[in-house]
Amino acid sequence: MREIDRFSQYHPGINFLFFGGAFLGGMFFMHPAYLLCSVISAAAYYLTIRGTEGIRYLAGTLPLFVALTVINPLFNTYGETVLFRYFGGRPYTKEAFFYGMALAAMVITVFLWFASYNVVMTSDKFIYLFGSLLPSVSLLFIMILRLIPGYQKRIRQIQEARSSVGLGINTVTRGEKIHQGMVLLSTMMTWALEGGVVMADSMKSRGYGCCARRTSFSLYRFEKKDRILLVFMAGLMIVTIWCGICGGADIVYTPVFSGIHMRSVYTATGLIAYAIFLLIPTGINITEDIIWHVLRSKI
Repeated sequence: MREIDRFSQYHPGINFLFFGGAFLGGMFFMHPAYLLCSVISAAAYYLTIRGTEGIRYLAGTLPLFVALTVINPLFNTYGETVLFRYFGGRPYTKEAFFYGMALAAMVITVFLWFASYNVVMTSDKFIYLFGSLLPSVSLLFIMILRLIPGYQKRIRQIQEARSSVGLGINTVTRGEKIHQGMVLLSTMMTWALEGGVVMADSMKSRGYGCCARRTSFSLYRFEKKDRILLVFMAGLMIVTIWCGICGGADIVYTPVFSGIHMRSVYTATGLIAYAIFLLIPTGINITEDIIWHVLRSKI
């Protein structure tokens, strides 16, 4: 993992606004050029914050991309260009294949942005943004986000403890594996229920929810660099949305694939604004690294 992510040092509102725009753009823009831009930008930023560890995650998304692309035409038979037939004449169409590729790119993009979101938007940032407005909802959301990594860590601990006494799941017969897996699941559920009761008692003993308007402390300040970046991001988002409304991101996959056309000024302008917006975090990290190396070379 990289030591410093410069973009995460900006105001939490800036971070949240960016990821909100990246999520929405990745889900609603189905134009192939926009999707390609989304995938490349999401992968580039994830690599800048995770380093070499991010390569394995990216490699793991390739089989998912291929599977979603190939499987979609098996269920979606819309399209006029039949590539081949199977199961007694069921068509496998080119249009459905391209549409499956677009859906796969959209899913991969959302996964990559969400992985980066988990690194940048820590729980204290989320509580800072929404804790005063929706304290209960914010707390519940943070607890949900902690479930998966917390459970994964606890499962590894239980597996290692049981393996050390010869009761791991790497047994010989399938029946023994199922039995050990059920014991592991039962232990995990018991720990989860016990942890929930302990947390509820702890929060109640500390007076959570029984006082007047609560106060909070934060070190975050909306500085000049945040205002400049906010105006820049807002301008790019407005241009991208306006070009999308004017048809710059329209694409037709079925029944006939319309092809990738960049002749429209709205398509080109919207794509440029969208690409610049998505590359902001990566550009900030790379620029800061270059400045740091230049200044260090002068010492």
